[in-house]
Amino acid sequence: MRRGDRGQVAIEFVGMVPFILLIVAAVWECVLIGYAFSLAGNAADEAARAGAVKGAAACDAAAREHIGEAWNLKVVCGKSGDIYRARVTLAIPVFYPGLNFGAIDGTGGAAIEKEAE
Repeated sequence: MRRGDRGQVAIEFVGMVPFILLIVAAVWECVLIGYAFSLAGNAADEAARAGAVKGAAACDAAAREHIGEAWNLKVVCGKSGDIYRARVTLAIPVFYPGLNFGAIDGTGGAAIEKEAE
């Protein structure tokens, strides 16, 4: 009766679990960073559109509409010639929004809409 290989698969599995968990954590962090980029870009675009039509207060409100407080949102809105620009800065999350490091910027612009005279 051969007993030399008995339990080898279990030992190898236990040895690989930390590496598997590390890879899952790294993939999750990449997903969160990508989501933060998407949120920042979308918020900046919506803020610029609202600002071009209704002004600075609408710009700030539009940027904050779909983003929670855990993202540490900062919004800067203003005119630049005939373009209304918005810059949205979000904190980069570590495993979940609220535990953060660094920042991600999203920028957007929209043509200022003038009423016909």
